[in-house]
Amino acid sequence: MFERPASGERAVAVQLDLGQGGLDERLGELKLLASSAGATVEAVVQGRRNTPDPALFAGRGKVGEIAETLNAVDADLVIFNHALSPAQQRNLEKELQRRVIDRTALILDIFALRAKSHEGKLQVELAQLSHLATRLVRGWTHLERQKGGIGLRGPGEKQLETDRRLIGERVKLLKSRLGKLEKQRHTRRRARERRDAFSVSLVGYTNAGKSTLFNALTRAGAYAADQLFATLDTTSRRMFAGTENIVLSDTVGFIRDLPHALVAAFHATLEETAHADLLLHVVDASSEDRDAQIAAVDAVLAEIGAADVPRIEVWNKIDLTHAAPAVVRGDCGRIEHVFLSARTGEGLQLLRAVLGEAAVAFTAELGGDSFSSSSGAIQSEPCQHGDAVLSPSNQ
Repeated sequence: MFERPASGERAVAVQLDLGQGGLDERLGELKLLASSAGATVEAVVQGRRNTPDPALFAGRGKVGEIAETLNAVDADLVIFNHALSPAQQRNLEKELQRRVIDRTALILDIFALRAKSHEGKLQVELAQLSHLATRLVRGWTHLERQKGGIGLRGPGEKQLETDRRLIGERVKLLKSRLGKLEKQRHTRRRARERRDAFSVSLVGYTNAGKSTLFNALTRAGAYAADQLFATLDTTSRRMFAGTENIVLSDTVGFIRDLPHALVAAFHATLEETAHADLLLHVVDASSEDRDAQIAAVDAVLAEIGAADVPRIEVWNKIDLTHAAPAVVRGDCGRIEHVFLSARTGEGLQLLRAVLGEAAVAFTAELGGDSFSSSSGAIQSEPCQHGDAVLSPSNQ
């Protein structure tokens, strides 16, 4: 007999090769997600298909292999590293006699665990209800339409229809509350814009080290941990780079195949990113999958309307790669990359200098002044105002 962990669930992970590439990195990420949710991955089932099976996603033969693996390791949960349709999830649970969740449900569960603020909890609940609304049927397949008779005559609704109506009412209430919070945020943003404060948002793949960098720059003491989605709630602090006053914001991390329900629910929070004057895209320099992670972040930024915000890539964790702290400039002296380690502090002063330079350029652009050579941002044709400091967004 297998000894069950004191806490958490035993899971079998399923990763199919559908031609998407980067399977080892995807599988490693799934294990981290499962661990973050409190599950232990006891076994992995892999396979290759050209297209998902419409009924079971993995095909009947592979589902039989999953069933054998479940019994062999005494697991009580199956986690697919893919998005399952409601019908596929329902059919798999019927075949395997175990709970089956997909990547979307797993990420939603982690968000529910991590949400701390009132707004964060509302956003997560909205995303969960939006996801649940399409899957209600699997919980009520044993119920028929309410029968008539003494004491049994009701409104004539199926339990399923009742639940959908209640979920719809709750979703409407959540959207109303989040709308009020969004208006408050807009008010704060207008006040900040009137003060001409230079706003910088940290963005990046989950666990790239954004919160560690945020704490190193602001001494804010924000929660930072070596886990996925350690930060859900946006935190803003003032900091100084030389004499320049900057508002720095730490935001939720992104991940490939981020559920659309989450993007929609967190849109108001993520919208802050689109209104920033500069994005610091924090990259885990030690990750072999960093190129795919950068692409995933770019895709989410485009989805939330932040593709055109000036951006500088901050390659973090150089202490794990033995790279040297550095600032890399491109055409017209644009700052494109900063190499540093937020954990050890190597390169932090370089980033502070970069932020100070960017803030000076921002102030000069507001005032209509041209850059001077003494500022380190020499204007040259055909560069435009700000180009000598800020990198254009990656297209």
